[in-house]
Amino acid sequence: MVDNLSIFNFSKVVKKRIISIVTFVIILYSLDFVIGSTLRYLYFNEKSGFQFRTTYAMDSTKADILVFGSSRASHHYFPEVFEDSLKMTFYNTGRDGIGILVQTAILKSVLKRYTPKIIILDCFGDFEANKNSFDGPAFLLPYYRTHEEVRKTIELNDSFERVKLISEIYPFNSQILSIVSGNLKVSKKRITDNKGYIPLYKEWQAGIDSIETYKTHPIDSVIKNTFREFISIAKKSGAKVFIVYSPIFEKYGKKRAIEICTDICNSENVPFWDYSKDTLFLNNRHLFQDVLHLNNNGAKIFSNIIAEKIKDN
Repeated sequence: MVDNLSIFNFSKVVKKRIISIVTFVIILYSLDFVIGSTLRYLYFNEKSGFQFRTTYAMDSTKADILVFGSSRASHHYFPEVFEDSLKMTFYNTGRDGIGILVQTAILKSVLKRYTPKIIILDCFGDFEANKNSFDGPAFLLPYYRTHEEVRKTIELNDSFERVKLISEIYPFNSQILSIVSGNLKVSKKRITDNKGYIPLYKEWQAGIDSIETYKTHPIDSVIKNTFREFISIAKKSGAKVFIVYSPIFEKYGKKRAIEICTDICNSENVPFWDYSKDTLFLNNRHLFQDVLHLNNNGAKIFSNIIAEKIKDN
């Protein structure tokens, strides 16, 4: 009798705990679904900012000329110069902090919808093994569900990404503050861009440094091969492809990345224009906001040069 009562009580405790665990899981899933769905709505409801520009580039733009790259792309290519000179529409997909892995994924999304006439890739040439290069695809997490072409790139970040993405919140958990601010009217007034181009207005005041970067870290084969892949799929789309190393306010001796760009572009038979040693810019620090980025005046001058070179080609 005592044994039966003990078993009965034990069974009740186990059942109660199972019910508690199931209830907790249901509540947790419900919260994840509600919060994640809200963040997804807010993310794709933004009308300005870098997240909006990425979404617009992937899902909406049908511009004749597209610029790809990181922050140097977004600050160096002045839209009206290209539109006036080439009589084509323009959009800049550049975004701070993204490398060739993300740029190639965005290109694939664009080409799934349409083919631009001209593709310009502003290449900073970061081919070295760098953790940031593989963290970058986290920018694409909100698009994992809806854009099959970006999934391979996202999964490079972590072999468990598919499991993590069961969560509705996970794609947005590193961007919650920017999502909230991106939906505030005050933020929209503060953010300015012109067809993806973001002007900079300060002038660099310091001198120029001489830098030797030839012998540094090992080259990452994934990054190097993705650079080649970008060129290959852009060419196959039928677009005219131009690879550009835009001006920088530093004097390089040998730069291994530029040699790699040159070799790959030569083998792919696409133009590679290197402005890292152009004296027009190296002798005029007032055309830069900082050592890596042209200001608005510098961007206009540089854009005129590139537009004219594209005309000649």
